[in-house]
Amino acid sequence: MAGTLFGLPFDEELFSRNWRQAPDPVTTAFLDSGAMVLDQEIADQIAGGSNVYTVPFFNTLGGAPVNYDGKTDITTDEIDGGDLSGVVYGRAKGWKSRDFIADFHKVDPMGAIVSQVAGYWDKQHQAMLIRIAKAVFGVSEQAYMTEAQKAYVAAFASHLTDISSGSTTVSAGNKLAETSINDALVKACGDKAQGQFKLAIMHSTVAKNLANLDLLEFRKYTDPMGIQRTLNIADANGMTVVVSDQVPTVPGSGSSATKYTSYIFGEGAFRYAPAPVNKPVGTERSETKNGGEDTLVTRLRETILPNGFSYTHNGATDGVSPDDATLGNSAKYAPVVDPKCIGMAQIVSNG
Repeated sequence: MAGTLFGLPFDEELFSRNWRQAPDPVTTAFLDSGAMVLDQEIADQIAGGSNVYTVPFFNTLGGAPVNYDGKTDITTDEIDGGDLSGVVYGRAKGWKSRDFIADFHKVDPMGAIVSQVAGYWDKQHQAMLIRIAKAVFGVSEQAYMTEAQKAYVAAFASHLTDISSGSTTVSAGNKLAETSINDALVKACGDKAQGQFKLAIMHSTVAKNLANLDLLEFRKYTDPMGIQRTLNIADANGMTVVVSDQVPTVPGSGSSATKYTSYIFGEGAFRYAPAPVNKPVGTERSETKNGGEDTLVTRLRETILPNGFSYTHNGATDGVSPDDATLGNSAKYAPVVDPKCIGMAQIVSNG
């Protein structure tokens, strides 16, 4: 329904559509690279408002063929698999403006909000994905896990590579380079690594070092004013690189150098789906508070599932929407497939 906000015409439905359609370069980079895929099966399951879901998967076919010589029986193996469980989380955020402030300025608050709301939630998506990645790379054996899952936890250790120095002395070998990335990917997935990994997230210091080695090139775009700007998105060795200082970093001390964590993801490393929200955008007008003010509120529900891991939901502690600390808790995740098939790798380096 049309109304006013900050003294200007405002239509909630139109704003919501513009918010969803606003350029979101980081999320777009994840989807375009294939590292995060929109999963329609999950979307269908949570369309009715459910906060938990389970999706099945089939294991890769294996076994040795028999000799086809007219006298040897052909052996058959029944296909097997399992399931992955995930959880939907909800988040909300609002902004307000006092009439008193607007009385002294000629501004376009609606234009500012439309452009910034999408960017705000873009940063939240990125932070959530990094939070979940940090959790799965910190996974350890838990009492609730099956013996197979505990074995997978041990095997997943090959996806973690640490080339950082144990002292304040840092050499070229302690920093990320083309060979160190390829070595880590082969260590993680063996021959399955070839061509599988499509996206990396790394600290700006690491990205700068790769750029200085001509191993990384930042993308550029031209804004509506015709000014060319550099994005925090780059390309390196066939991979999309998202530069974010939100990745885990251990500051240096008197006995050690700063350590940076970089994540590298393969195709389908994350399965994503938005969940329905009855009122994603809402407004409120108060004529008395602070002399008069307008408030805009945004809400969303969605899920990000690390492919190959199952989330253990506990209704008593998780509630209907787990908070950031819960989603970032390594104990909530268990690997349920052979780690060689999990397209994720972590590298700790000094730059």
